[in-house]
Amino acid sequence: MEQKQIDRINELARKAKTPEGLTEWEEMERAALRREYIDSVLGSLRGQLDNTYLVDEKGQTHKLKKKGE
Repeated sequence: MEQKQIDRINELARKAKTPEGLTEWEEMERAALRREYIDSVLGSLRGQLDNTYLVDEKGQTHKLKKKGE
């Protein structure tokens, strides 16, 4: 996600707190930008966890498993 999009999220958040609030279009834009931001953060976290290994007491490395595997 680009910094320009994050700045827009913050701009909309500040405007939502003002007495004038957000228009219906701005609320939809904010929701879409928030969803994109969350997906970006989750994708980054998944990438990090996919490359994370645990080392047991014998010094052997084991790849993290997804929950339920």
